[in-house]
Amino acid sequence: MERVDRIYSSYSGIYDLVFDAILQPGRRRAVAAMAIRPADEILEVGVGTGLSLPYYPEGCRVVGIDISEGMLARAGRRVAGLDRHNVQLRRMSAAHIKYPEASFDRVLLSYVISTVEDPARVIREVHRVCRPGGRVIFLNHFASRSRFVAALERRLTPMTLRLGFRLDLPVETITSSGLFRVESHERVNVLGLWSLITCVPLPAPR
Repeated sequence: MERVDRIYSSYSGIYDLVFDAILQPGRRRAVAAMAIRPADEILEVGVGTGLSLPYYPEGCRVVGIDISEGMLARAGRRVAGLDRHNVQLRRMSAAHIKYPEASFDRVLLSYVISTVEDPARVIREVHRVCRPGGRVIFLNHFASRSRFVAALERRLTPMTLRLGFRLDLPVETITSSGLFRVESHERVNVLGLWSLITCVPLPAPR
């Protein structure tokens, strides 16, 4: 957790410059895919510098969590600039979400699941805090279906881990978790290299 905080806090000053244009279409599409209703309670896991916050309607309540103090500081300035009163930011680990079960109608994870140390635990946590009938949206790059490209991603992952993310996370981490029914799976961003997966939580296994 400290390593991820250190890496992403070091990026916070340039994150928007580097990643805004490349990844923003996916964020915009992800918020739209949540199909937010008036008074919905939203959790954004890994809110970062808050690039997705302008897309939320004012009628909902948004809680954005992130482990990086530097990222959250920039997100706080963005919230103030937007003059939004329906957004709360909290420093929190995605692996230990400090909210009770079924606290949120919608949960969004934008470019997060490949950055955490234990993706399976994070998936269980977002399943736990999402209400029955809600939606969980995963926006991320997953390992390629091409054997050649997947092999290249595996070779590059030890290097990208130093930058805070992995390239070789299989999509089955989500789709085969047994916790969600996948409603849709679409390609987004440049060349469709990222996936937007809309899920509905299934009853927790007993």
